[in-house]
Amino acid sequence: MHIVLIGATGYVGAEFARQIETRGYRLTTVGRSSCDIYSVDSLTKVLGEASSDVVINCAGYTGKPNVDACELDKTNCLAGNAVLPGVIQKACESLGIPWGHVSSGCIFTGTRDDGTGFTESDAANFSFRQNNCSWYSGTKALGEEVLSDAQQCYVWRLRIPFSNIDSPRNYLSKVQRYENLLEAENSLSNLPEYVTACLDCFTKRVPYGIYNLTNPGSVTTSQVVAMIKEAGISTKEFRFFNSEDEFMRLAAKTPRSNCVLDSSKALAVGLRLTPIGASIQQSLNDWVRES
Repeated sequence: MHIVLIGATGYVGAEFARQIETRGYRLTTVGRSSCDIYSVDSLTKVLGEASSDVVINCAGYTGKPNVDACELDKTNCLAGNAVLPGVIQKACESLGIPWGHVSSGCIFTGTRDDGTGFTESDAANFSFRQNNCSWYSGTKALGEEVLSDAQQCYVWRLRIPFSNIDSPRNYLSKVQRYENLLEAENSLSNLPEYVTACLDCFTKRVPYGIYNLTNPGSVTTSQVVAMIKEAGISTKEFRFFNSEDEFMRLAAKTPRSNCVLDSSKALAVGLRLTPIGASIQQSLNDWVRES
């Protein structure tokens, strides 16, 4: 299989590149240095010349060190998260190439009314339409709206990625480094498992559409802290904000998405995702500190 990977240099893109090469697939990376990725004609020309079997889009704007940065660069955030997916859709569809798009579960907040996780059929409730979200979440929700009629396309929702490799982008690392933590319940995605599931969509010929690729279940911040302590990874005395109001007043410029997603659809089509507690535990057992 020949895969064209757009956005291979980021935290998620690098894991895609690693697994694509490990599987022995042919890899071609495309980015700003390759063409004008915001031009349908330019991107179509590059993809056509590559003669790839599939295209994967990992490009997007997340903000560093966190989503607060998106509030200061709204134009590029909007372009990367909402405009670019539409450009890639037009290029891929004109060439008849199947493709996948890395999306986000951060377009939701909380749980469904009955306390269960949001499914792929639920409308985003943390978006510009509700006027309750960060700029980042709003643009990611728009990106999914742009792709609502996409053909031969997977939309893979990622949610707070983690792994066993210590990294500034790894949630398990972030928890250890923040001065104070916000207690919240969330779904998370083991990054290596997420990428494996994405690639398996092509090899297993999974039906196209949206998939919540989060590890089954959910965890609270304090539960993650307890697992980190039990694994002996950190002896730090973790401190928590007294409330979300205090967190917003002292540590954040924009609202955060804390939500639970239902991954039953992904499991039903044969994608493998380890229950969240076991997945976190295994990552901590195999912890590799940043060199």
